[in-house]
Amino acid sequence: MKKVFLVAALSLGTMTAFAQEAETAVEEVVTEATAAEATEAVEAQDGFTEVAIEELPAAISEALATDHPGATISKASVNESAQYKLEVAKEDGTTAELFADAEGNWIEM
Repeated sequence: MKKVFLVAALSLGTMTAFAQEAETAVEEVVTEATAAEATEAVEAQDGFTEVAIEELPAAISEALATDHPGATISKASVNESAQYKLEVAKEDGTTAELFADAEGNWIEM
């Protein structure tokens, strides 16, 4: 009788271990999918779409060189109103987020 209980306990323990591994795998897939959806939602909510730095108007590059010498653009985005969001790295190692219109005028957002 002891052997029957031992076999039953071992088989139940084995099935539980496999069930936990399957749940973990499912949770990882769901978490990855949710993170991707959250990133898309933030971009859509923000209203800015990423653009290549080479596509920025020359006026914005000139304004950056004049007002923030030594700063380099690491990422650029534009919205429907032709307002540009720039993520820049300054000479001192800090980063900043700047907003400008197509004519190179700085704007507050």
